[in-house]
Amino acid sequence: MTVDTSERKCQGADCGKEAGSLQCPTCLKLGYHDSYFCSQDCFKKNWNQHKSLHQMIKDRAQNANGTYNPFPTFSFTGPVRPVYPLSPMRTVPKSIRHPDWAETGIPKAEQRLSRTKIDLLDAKGQQAMRKVCRLAREVLDITAAELRPGITTDYLDEVCHRACVERDSYPSPLNYYHFPKSLCTSPNEVICHGIPDQRVLLDGDILNLDISLYHEGYHADLNETYYIGEKAKADPDAVKVVETTRECLDKAIEIVKPGTPIREFGKAIEEHAKSKGCKIVTTWGGHGINTEFHPPPWIPHYGKNKAVGVCKPGMTFTIEPILALGNPKEVYWPDDWTNATVDGKWTAQFEHTLLVTETGVEVLTARKDDSPGGPIPMPTATEGAV
Repeated sequence: MTVDTSERKCQGADCGKEAGSLQCPTCLKLGYHDSYFCSQDCFKKNWNQHKSLHQMIKDRAQNANGTYNPFPTFSFTGPVRPVYPLSPMRTVPKSIRHPDWAETGIPKAEQRLSRTKIDLLDAKGQQAMRKVCRLAREVLDITAAELRPGITTDYLDEVCHRACVERDSYPSPLNYYHFPKSLCTSPNEVICHGIPDQRVLLDGDILNLDISLYHEGYHADLNETYYIGEKAKADPDAVKVVETTRECLDKAIEIVKPGTPIREFGKAIEEHAKSKGCKIVTTWGGHGINTEFHPPPWIPHYGKNKAVGVCKPGMTFTIEPILALGNPKEVYWPDDWTNATVDGKWTAQFEHTLLVTETGVEVLTARKDDSPGGPIPMPTATEGAV
């Protein structure tokens, strides 16, 4: 079919010139084929105004698929949007041991804990933690193996939930303070606690998967941030925030041993983050973990903190720094869970559950040789060019 292009006008504001063959590549990717410009300079000049069209196209596609943005009047700080409806809350067989919030949504035992009493696990407790953490690593790897452009975060929740149940485990986030899903999925500018929904992962996204298991009376907790597609691995900013966060966790783990003050972890994290031009999200920190999901101690991830206590053999806790490319302040979405950066710039997080031993530390949720993801080098200027 021959298309008449003789009267095609440039989409630049107040341009009025005849358009050439140059089209917006993002519009083409979204299936919109009427976005022509007269020149590259005109396209660049009008970019800030033109890019608002992309969200309109996405919203129309969502409505056509029966999905929708549940908070259409909320001022989102970045391009990520919730895509509803949420799937029904998944169920766990009664034969599997449930935490006390499974029915009520309220962790009553955890709320009764002393904030200053830190548990030291005996040999039996330590072995139980090794087991649940091994299972949690398996579940994270199974879920991460499904990552690719075109799938939804709700699908990842289904994969995670099924893997937990297959291991006679309860997914700890499920109904914890009424959280509706079995894992947290936090893409791009979402800092943490993203709710799995119908949003489709795009080539170029980064995504944090936060997995927690409850097995035979003990909890495990770990998370990693992954690159979605090759485009993400070629994005220097994405690689910087992801790999710096990964390195910050490693730096903190290096100093875990009996006698290390808990406040020192934040110092090690902040020094490395600053050296790479990243900022720390200070609201969230690590925590104790054992028969309870979030017992003491609280572990800040920034320097000059006033955390009390030192590492002792038998302690189990998480370290889980979150770094931002821009402003580390956050805003809550109206779902009361999802945290996003105030400027829409990207963040990354990594987490391990750790056991303090007599001589050092055991990383209970350590990656395996065949675990998906893993560190990558910073892309070259050619690879990162757009």
